[in-house]
Amino acid sequence: MKLSIIMPAYNERKTLREIVARVLAVDLGPIEKELVIVDDGSTDGTRDILRELDGRDGIRAVFQPCNLGKGAAVWAGLRASTGDLVVIQDADLEYDPREIPGLLRPVLEGEADVVYGSRFLGHPGGHRVLYFWHAMGNRLLTLMSNMFTNLNLTDMETCYKVMTRSVVDRLDLQSKRFGIEPEITCKVSRMHARIFEIPISYHGRTYEEGKKIGFKDALQAVWVILKFFRWEAPRGDVGGMTLRRMEKLAPYNAWLHDRFDAALGQRVLEVGSGVGNQTRFFVDRERVVASDVEIHYVRELKAKFGDRSNVRIASYRFPLADADRSELAAEKVDTIVCLNVLEHIEDDGGTLRDFASVLPKDGRLVLLVPSLKALYGTLDVHLHHFRRYERDELKRLVTNAGFEIEKIRFLNRPGVFGWWLNSRVLKRKVLPKGQLAAFRWLLPLLKLEEKTDPSFGMSLLVLARKA
Repeated sequence: MKLSIIMPAYNERKTLREIVARVLAVDLGPIEKELVIVDDGSTDGTRDILRELDGRDGIRAVFQPCNLGKGAAVWAGLRASTGDLVVIQDADLEYDPREIPGLLRPVLEGEADVVYGSRFLGHPGGHRVLYFWHAMGNRLLTLMSNMFTNLNLTDMETCYKVMTRSVVDRLDLQSKRFGIEPEITCKVSRMHARIFEIPISYHGRTYEEGKKIGFKDALQAVWVILKFFRWEAPRGDVGGMTLRRMEKLAPYNAWLHDRFDAALGQRVLEVGSGVGNQTRFFVDRERVVASDVEIHYVRELKAKFGDRSNVRIASYRFPLADADRSELAAEKVDTIVCLNVLEHIEDDGGTLRDFASVLPKDGRLVLLVPSLKALYGTLDVHLHHFRRYERDELKRLVTNAGFEIEKIRFLNRPGVFGWWLNSRVLKRKVLPKGQLAAFRWLLPLLKLEEKTDPSFGMSLLVLARKA
């Protein structure tokens, strides 16, 4: 286990050696320590000190080409860090590094993904009394942030934030200055990260002593909250954006679940659970193993369902390694649910054979895949689909893997035109928010499919039994 301590520094020559000494003196037990100091274009000799310290005692120096702002410096440090956990530490002497072990505790005990060190929860050591309006501004910004993120933080603007690597890797920070604090808060909220607050001591500086944040930074923080409170996923993560947008389509998700609910047994393995859009509907079964290969989805699934004794969150990659196959066999699953996942796996035949290998005789398979090869376009490419399926091709694939098909049918006939238009004609990378939001109005048309067996559709649903 390694902790990366990210320290942005701008003209901190007077305090840098002291704060570095305090950080290095903190005893973290068996946890390895890495101190990444990012100079943000200092002109007072800070860079010379950093060149001297670089490479000593686990210190790494990163030099920005010019003064880009605290946010840019923190993001540079986060990208350069290698730790399993990360904490942000100012280069002045306002935050005491001796608080770090306490901040790590909720993460190390498996209770949190993110920990905020709050200056306003009340610390036994007290705090230095300084500016009323500065403290009031912090509280007002925290209140506004809470209103938009639906959190109940007491100190959104705190420097001390501990985060796991899976959270850090999803941040994709864009704020260059002090807007980094509300941006991080909006994003960890939207990730459904488990967030804790721990009281910390605080020894604030006066403006004469070098405090840099001011009124215009507060205005920028308001803008950042408005910009990011509906954030979905890092730029370029089309799959993440799509899952977030589908998460909002509760009526459609419920309709889809109703198409296969009767086929589910009591011990379910879900392959590719994502953010749990379907998991929530069968989480009350006797045993549920929710699996995803993406670590950030595993973290989110743990936050949503990990406190249930009947649920295990896992990460199985198909085709299976021998150890994973043995582990799954021990779970005695009687149903495998695989919705919009098989098209992401290059060896789809081997994956289906693995499904059969961990199911007992008469075990159930619920499979949903994108259909109609003629629809394959830019949306599929950016969603990392290897293929779309034709009906007869899918029947052969499932049957050859050792399953007997009980039902195979097309779903979502109304969506075909929209996918063709966006993917083949307009060549978009992701379905627009507005179109997905309007999709709920097509639900009555989807319900008409319950009375007939459509001759085409956007997806193919297979209900099968192991032969």
